Amino acid sequence: MSQLSITNTFAELFNEIQLQNLQQDAPTPLYFRLYNLLKFAILDGTIDNGAKMPTEQQLAEIFSVGRITAKRAMDELAAEHLIERRRGKGSHVTYQYSPHPMKAPLIGMLQEIESMARHSDVKVLECKDRKPPSYVRDILEMDNDDKALHLMRVRSRDGQPFGYFDSWTTGLTKPLKKLDFKKSPRFEIFSKQNLVISHVTQTIGAAAADEEMARLLETETGTPLTSMIRHSFAMLGGRERLVDYLHLCYHPERFQYRWDLRLDNE
Repeated sequence: MSQLSITNTFAELFNEIQLQNLQQDAPTPLYFRLYNLLKFAILDGTIDNGAKMPTEQQLAEIFSVGRITAKRAMDELAAEHLIERRRGKGSHVTYQYSPHPMKAPLIGMLQEIESMARHSDVKVLECKDRKPPSYVRDILEMDNDDKALHLMRVRSRDGQPFGYFDSWTTGLTKPLKKLDFKKSPRFEIFSKQNLVISHVTQTIGAAAADEEMARLLETETGTPLTSMIRHSFAMLGGRERLVDYLHLCYHPERFQYRWDLRLDNE
């Protein structure tokens, strides 16, 4: 890969808000802010293990900082063994990101989801059988021409929108309308159609609100949001299959996701 390609590819990993925050006046030294930006991109897997880092001069150009600032940031990353620097070969990421699943009783999770649904107001933006994007079709094991239920919702409490929900669901046997989801939680509706959820995985991260999401959540574009991807599985055809893909974003000042976990002494 050419040096220009490395620079362009690396620059695309960071959004405009992150770059703007780096340039704002702050008491924290600039090199330390750059170091933190790179560090968390490595720790959350945005910059993969083994990836070649830009040179100090390239970093300086990407982030509009001095070369000494870029060097100090890279020195800090090397000191924490997040990257390895080799003369003549450049710097490469040595940290291996690995998500650590946390197991919890499914029934408790479903009860919590149902409770949230019953104690908040919902605005259903779309409820329609549609052809999903390719990445959703792949994970739901759908053929190219298959359709899934596309559901888009915003949840509010006390007049303040706190969550944006975008889901795709297969395995449903009867058509559904917007009104159905205003009256009942999704998993209750699924159960009535014999689509019984047996397994749920959740991946939590962060995202910046785009213009549409900012409008729906009544906040500013670029506002940090709690992002979650939820995969729900059910037994179909004698095997467990992914039947529901949900991407949701919460406004962190209006909603916090809480677990109450106890040590299993068995």
